Amino acid sequence: MENLKVSIIQTAIHWEDVDANLAAYTKKIETLSEQTDLIVLPEMFASGFTMQGKEKISKRYDDIKRWMQSTAKTNNLAIMGSTIYTEEGKYYNRFIVAQADGTTDKYDKRHLFTMGEENEHFTAGTDKLLVDIKGWKIRPFVCYDLRFPVWSRNTDNYDIAIYSANWPEPRRDAWKTLLKARAIENQAYTIGVNCVGQDGNDLKYTGDSTIHNAKGQTIVQCEPGKEQTITAELSAEDLQKFRKNFPVLKDTDKFTITNK
Repeated sequence: MENLKVSIIQTAIHWEDVDANLAAYTKKIETLSEQTDLIVLPEMFASGFTMQGKEKISKRYDDIKRWMQSTAKTNNLAIMGSTIYTEEGKYYNRFIVAQADGTTDKYDKRHLFTMGEENEHFTAGTDKLLVDIKGWKIRPFVCYDLRFPVWSRNTDNYDIAIYSANWPEPRRDAWKTLLKARAIENQAYTIGVNCVGQDGNDLKYTGDSTIHNAKGQTIVQCEPGKEQTITAELSAEDLQKFRKNFPVLKDTDKFTITNK
């Protein structure tokens, strides 16, 4: 396993405007100053966290997925983030991983944000996802999943946990605290990517997108409230050495999660 370069894009999202958002991401990616292996986007990166617009945005799912595949192939990298998907009358907050070889994987958000009535519009996923990028085992989560440590628990020795989010400003302290906690308790790099600005529901977002190492130390952090793209190199040697010298995971509790 070699080192992995990860780019996080903290940005304002054009409300329910897929074309404007994809054009903006394309421009940001084209101006990256160095080659990267993985790009992480916010939750519902092509539309913002919309409930009422779910039907309109879900019709663009294939366009959004093709854009991700094209971006991954053109730039020889992996790219990930969530969008809205519909099937058999049900809607999902679907996290997509597009690899450079054209393959894709998906994870449907498990924990739906009931205080925002997400559960009234979307169906919860039941399965986790583990993807391999350059030998790194990566587990994606979406926003509200961050509050549930059992779901995040590192029972299969993943190397990176990724949280793609639209996490509003009033709860930014929880966002920052829980990202650090998930890194420490799971002995894994933890990446949180949030948006900035104000959305169509008049909610304000400050971003606070961050990468922590397995000790919970901050590697990089975007400036609050600012559109910013940051690339960081994750050290495979540091992760493996820390786990060997301080093997917390071998003492973890054994359990099984039942589907809802």
